[in-house]
Amino acid sequence: MSGPGAPPDGTRPGFTPALGYRALTPLYDTMIAALTRERAWRRHVVTALDLRAGERVLDVGCGTGSLLLARSAAAPAASLMGIDPDSDVLNRARAKAHAASADIAFAQGFLDQDFIAREGPFDAVVSSLVLHQTPIETKVGLLAGMRRALKDGGRLCLADYGLQSGLMRVLFRASVQALDGVHDTQPNADGVLPRLMREAGFTTVVEVKQVRTATGSICIWIARPG
Repeated sequence: MSGPGAPPDGTRPGFTPALGYRALTPLYDTMIAALTRERAWRRHVVTALDLRAGERVLDVGCGTGSLLLARSAAAPAASLMGIDPDSDVLNRARAKAHAASADIAFAQGFLDQDFIAREGPFDAVVSSLVLHQTPIETKVGLLAGMRRALKDGGRLCLADYGLQSGLMRVLFRASVQALDGVHDTQPNADGVLPRLMREAGFTTVVEVKQVRTATGSICIWIARPG
């Protein structure tokens, strides 16, 4: 959940630590598993991404590496990389990958032009539970960077809080917005992400799954550039 965005002008903003506060980082994996039905939505992400042998995938805001580890188990012949600006979560990600004997590369930093030029392009980009806690201009900049990081014919798989209604909106307010604030999270709750993906150059945006959780609805989209 740390926010790795860099705005279009290339400046380096600060980032939001996992769960909003650095002191909560040790609790990240436990809380995400308990409150977001993590196994369910991560399983749907792995299925939707449909990685093939030899493909390169980048996880933007990879956090402690749980999604990369799940993809490594599902597609061991794919080339996996995660990027995150938070050294604390990356240390945890590297330790988990080492314990699982998983061949995953991790980079500390932001999804900026230098990183894309150095490491890209990728067959697939994935990001989970990052955009909801970033300002609208960072959401825009991140999605544009994800588009630039993709090969022609590549795909984005995004898992994040989407449009919230009814009970899901109440739960979202009581949990995510209580922790991360209203200003950055409200656009997600209002359903802004599909529009922002299209504006970033993803001409096909399909919501493939919606998972109802104790913290609100987590949506999974597959987006492809034109």
